[in-house]
Amino acid sequence: MKFSKEHDSRIQEMTLRDLCTGKSFLLPCLSTVLLGIFPSPNPNQHSTPIVPSHQHQYTNEKNISLVQEKRKKKAFSRREAIGFGFSLALLDALARSNSIAIAAEEAQCALTISPSGLAFCDRVVGTGAEATKGQLIKAHYVGMLENGKVFDSSYSRGKPLTFRVGVGEVIKGWDQGILGGEGVPPMLAGGKRTLKLPPQLGYGMRGAGCKGGSCIIPPDSVLLFDVEFIGKA
Repeated sequence: MKFSKEHDSRIQEMTLRDLCTGKSFLLPCLSTVLLGIFPSPNPNQHSTPIVPSHQHQYTNEKNISLVQEKRKKKAFSRREAIGFGFSLALLDALARSNSIAIAAEEAQCALTISPSGLAFCDRVVGTGAEATKGQLIKAHYVGMLENGKVFDSSYSRGKPLTFRVGVGEVIKGWDQGILGGEGVPPMLAGGKRTLKLPPQLGYGMRGAGCKGGSCIIPPDSVLLFDVEFIGKA
């Protein structure tokens, strides 16, 4: 079939909208529109954007910096842990050596027996004033039986004993052991003294803390006291 020139001219002048309304041209029209909106990919074109070389370098330097920072933090944590462990070990060693020194000091502290039967030994000679009779004073102590069993301690209570010395508020061995007399020198504030009391200067035949036939301090017990004279109250 042959078309006139006028027919050909009309076909060429048809707009895209005119072509899309015709059934025979519907699919070609959609293909043309889609191809216009989404052009076919260029096989020579890279699928992802190419990062400039200077940006690659910046990214690598940043990653290296982060890795180095993490390594520094780990190294610091290790040094800190080692230092803490060393400090604990040092403190433990010092505590052990101090305990050994105290034990050696006590072993070297020979008791002197006075005419009254009171035995004493100054582990630390104080530098403060001595107590006077009737004065209100403070003292820490640990009381033990002769076998070494502790029956009382002001340290465990966290509070020193407050009493008037030399007026019978405490047992005789304490008054004599702190105030002095009968061959026993007076204690000075800040001093530490070990006292060994015979029964007559302690609780004698009655003992102490007795209940139901059992006593914390049995009758006729020899008593040991570590006394720390703090000073006047």
